[in-house]
Amino acid sequence: MEFLLTWLTTTIATAIAIAIVPGIQAVGGSYAGPAMCALALALVNAFVKPLVRVLSRPINIVTLGLFYLVIDAFMLQLAGTLSVDLFGSGIAIDSFWSAFFGSIIISLASSFIGSIIGGSE
Repeated sequence: MEFLLTWLTTTIATAIAIAIVPGIQAVGGSYAGPAMCALALALVNAFVKPLVRVLSRPINIVTLGLFYLVIDAFMLQLAGTLSVDLFGSGIAIDSFWSAFFGSIIISLASSFIGSIIGGSE
């Protein structure tokens, strides 16, 4: 049940990012695109992101953790590409800066929505 709530939260946050950030478009439908991207983002965050964070630890120390924002942008680009290639729907991202600001919006919106949904526990 927790996975479904997280998936729903990320789907809504992705839809918000599509609406706010220029350069991010839904592919394969306005509902299916964010949902499939959220699923691909969950897979990328579970399997790829931990390895990338460990390998980039020295540069994160030098940049005082700001490089994590760049990692999040690349993970969003990877999730967008994987969702379109694997599921046939997802998001298309035009540039790095669109992914950068999109990852910030998704992060903030997921935290806000998660605090509202998870507030009843």
